[in-house]
Amino acid sequence: MIDLRSDTVTRPTPAMREVMARAEVGDDVFAEDPSVRALEEEVAALVGKEAALFVTSGTMGNQLAIAVHTRPGDEVIVGEGAHVVFYESGAGAALSGVQFAIAGSGGLFDADAMEARIQAPAYWSPRTSLVCVENTHNRAGGRIFPQRDAVAIAERARTRGLAVHLDGARLWNAAAATGLSPKELCAPFHSASVCFSKGLGAPVGSALCGTREFVERARRFRKMWGGGMRQSGILAAAASYALHNHRERLGEDHAAARAFAERAASIEGAHVDLARVETNIVNVDVDATDPRLTGEAVALAARGLGLLVNASGPRRIRVVTHLDAPRADVERAAELLALAIAKVKAG
Repeated sequence: MIDLRSDTVTRPTPAMREVMARAEVGDDVFAEDPSVRALEEEVAALVGKEAALFVTSGTMGNQLAIAVHTRPGDEVIVGEGAHVVFYESGAGAALSGVQFAIAGSGGLFDADAMEARIQAPAYWSPRTSLVCVENTHNRAGGRIFPQRDAVAIAERARTRGLAVHLDGARLWNAAAATGLSPKELCAPFHSASVCFSKGLGAPVGSALCGTREFVERARRFRKMWGGGMRQSGILAAAASYALHNHRERLGEDHAAARAFAERAASIEGAHVDLARVETNIVNVDVDATDPRLTGEAVALAARGLGLLVNASGPRRIRVVTHLDAPRADVERAAELLALAIAKVKAG
């Protein structure tokens, strides 16, 4: 079975498992796990922030940032389709009592679009307190947030007294595609979350980065929400291994995604916007004029042929390349998708 549902389906390599088995550990709630502390220091330096906090997931990292930067009743500006809104189980409302305002379209926005969504100060209006940028943008198909817009948004936000957070779950892919360093990509933001269990292939974990004061406030929320881990150096060792050994190969995933997209674009009944295939995610839209062609129907047919893909919309299929999907499998996947679409069309 070829699994291209997400880059979260990867499994630890034998070398990663060996590093995990040998990891030096302690009690991280007491800040005594040496492997965790080493990872946090390394990631903070890598993204150019004072400190970092190892957390279980990108969702936790993002939600901790929201909790620290806001207070209940506030409003957070995000791009269309933002992960913090659509893929984090309503946590912003449930945990921090915030609501969201959408800026721009397609996941990207600029400083003017951001400013247009800031609430005028009045006691009957929510207080705008935070802007969240997602890079790369998951729902938009792994699109890279233009750095010039990120810089302009952050500068404008600061003049309006707003905090700015980067959801950098796939920051490593953005860095690989643009040639910009993680430090450069994170520089405009007060805080940033980065993930180890997506493109890098670690089994668990993200890091939330910012000032020391910010991280200590986040640490309290992490404990409050049940995220305080004990001998988590076993997991931190996997994340560290991934940082050192899997970042350089991300370009291979991007090239495989491009090859898949170019083949999928030629499939009858399918459409791929090749200009938007920038990293390791490909959105394939099926023919809207054929009522039989739905995302779910195509995904089900593909499964029967040995290909796992996700229906990410009524007529959309999402394909993600990753560490455990060799180029030959990805190219074969395009052929299987063509067969799946033909099978659905044939009834």
